[in-house]
Amino acid sequence: MTKIGVIGLGLIGGSIFKDLKRLSYDVIGISQSQSGEGIYKDYEILKDCEVIFVCSAMNKTLEILDKLEDILSPETIVTDVCSLKEFVCKKFRPYKFIPSHPMAGTEHKGFENSFEGLFKGATWVLTPFKTTEEKDINRLVKIITNLGAKPLFTTPTKHDEAAALISHMPMLVAQAIFKAASDNELAMKMASSGFRDMTRLALSNEEMATDMININHENIETAILKVYKAIGELTKENYSEQISEVRAERAKMFVSK
Repeated sequence: MTKIGVIGLGLIGGSIFKDLKRLSYDVIGISQSQSGEGIYKDYEILKDCEVIFVCSAMNKTLEILDKLEDILSPETIVTDVCSLKEFVCKKFRPYKFIPSHPMAGTEHKGFENSFEGLFKGATWVLTPFKTTEEKDINRLVKIITNLGAKPLFTTPTKHDEAAALISHMPMLVAQAIFKAASDNELAMKMASSGFRDMTRLALSNEEMATDMININHENIETAILKVYKAIGELTKENYSEQISEVRAERAKMFVSK
């Protein structure tokens, strides 16, 4: 069975760690805050791993990827789980680096909120380099599919543009909606399920949210302009027809997932 290391045991890393243990993989975790069976602090223990998942905060990922260069074999497959991909692809790595991003999570954070099955039915985006060997991609994909996820391939640039539209910009808008309404006492008393659902992303992990805005701000700004344009188009004419089309397309979107 493949020996796998998981660096960072927060919500994502902890869930990967728990699922891999459930699947009887030989898995070890690296965490500076957690302790328990199979969890260590020293990175040296990773040197015999065949696959490594780097699940740290985005602002710490490059430092960890650099650190691994002095520890791992050139044959080791390494992937990260950052919600942005271009910034991790700018440097050649002496091991087999395959950037990825699982489209899964909750508004909670930490190992205590991680759980088995988080990735079941989720899309897991991979942005391999053109030089990455197919056998290495297939090996990583096998683990990802065993976790219950569905692989999706694209480029780092296209990934970051898309992530701005469906994740980063909506998070910022949710925060803005709450901020705009929060000083209206009556609005806060009237707020119910619609407002709750619209602003759920305002509960996003602060460190992750800050990294998203700092690193992907240009794509987020473009996405906000697209929303502004869409609002103008919707309210200009034929509103009822347009929202009927939007409703029909949205209703179909998650049916097969």
